[in-house]
Amino acid sequence: MNAETLVIRRPDDWHVHLRDGAMLAAVTPHTARQFARAIVMPNLKPPVTTAAAAAAYRDRIRAAVPAGVTFEPLMTCYLVDHIDPDELVRGFAEGIFTAAKLYPAHATTNSAAGVTDVRHIYPALEAMQRVGMPFLIHGEVTDHDVDIFDREAVFIERTLQHVVADFPALKIVFEHITTRDAVQFVEGAGPLIAATITPHHLAINRSAMFEGGIRPHLYCLPVAKREVHRLALRAAAVSGSPKFFLGTDSAPHPVGDKESDCGCAGIYNAPFAIESYAKTFDEERALDRLEGFASLFGPQFYGLPLNEDRITLVRGETIVPARLALAGTDVVPFHGGQTLGWRFVG
Repeated sequence: MNAETLVIRRPDDWHVHLRDGAMLAAVTPHTARQFARAIVMPNLKPPVTTAAAAAAYRDRIRAAVPAGVTFEPLMTCYLVDHIDPDELVRGFAEGIFTAAKLYPAHATTNSAAGVTDVRHIYPALEAMQRVGMPFLIHGEVTDHDVDIFDREAVFIERTLQHVVADFPALKIVFEHITTRDAVQFVEGAGPLIAATITPHHLAINRSAMFEGGIRPHLYCLPVAKREVHRLALRAAAVSGSPKFFLGTDSAPHPVGDKESDCGCAGIYNAPFAIESYAKTFDEERALDRLEGFASLFGPQFYGLPLNEDRITLVRGETIVPARLALAGTDVVPFHGGQTLGWRFVG
């Protein structure tokens, strides 16, 4: 590495939404361009709750990868109340499921079928702990009496600390964390607790959604928080701690679904994800720690081999289009209309 060129092991994305159908075909190349592997979210309609459904979805993703590109989707199971633990164990043993995902019911996009009470899935968590299957968490409560900006912190207090205590040998990824509370919880927990951090939560705070008016394309769940929380996330990401690693939570929505009277939550950052992370690490004078966060800590936590090939970023302008034409519609990418200071060259 020098001041103008950054060469790192090819990174992986430990949290991505690839959708299905025409949108899947349109967005998969953006993720495969930069990442060798990705943990794929299971919140389709209907959700991916069986090994057979996950295997079929994996085949559709592989078919969408451009010729000559090496990319491996890592599949997850959508947990529902009273899910069959044997199905999880079988799917994990057969190499179909890499992990299982908790969506609290009604917490985010396509989560209506999610878990209504975490105690309902305790038999599944016992089985996952026994076989070493990671538990991925969207960590928010959904009670209407809890302010949306407090829902992550309340989830830690009401739910997560009890799950950790009840299942001390369970691998847990606290996904797309957004608060100083989450950073402190992960830092204070044992080596089996880790977290992913998105590029957008490193770059924006909640005020960004209201600059000059409503900015619906910056609305995501968990929602961006106060500046103190953004700074805590940045400090965690660049700290060199193996507990924190890359997960974009990239989630494409058509412009019309974002700019509506009930706009969808989700930020589409996949096309320029690694450039966005490089921007943050450069601003924090921590480019030497980007490889750990992007390429080392995730596979080490999941017990997977490191990628052998490398990618190269060079200092230079990357102009992010204001809109992308995808699957017969327009999607606004993160940083749309802006210029980033690093360029991915392969």
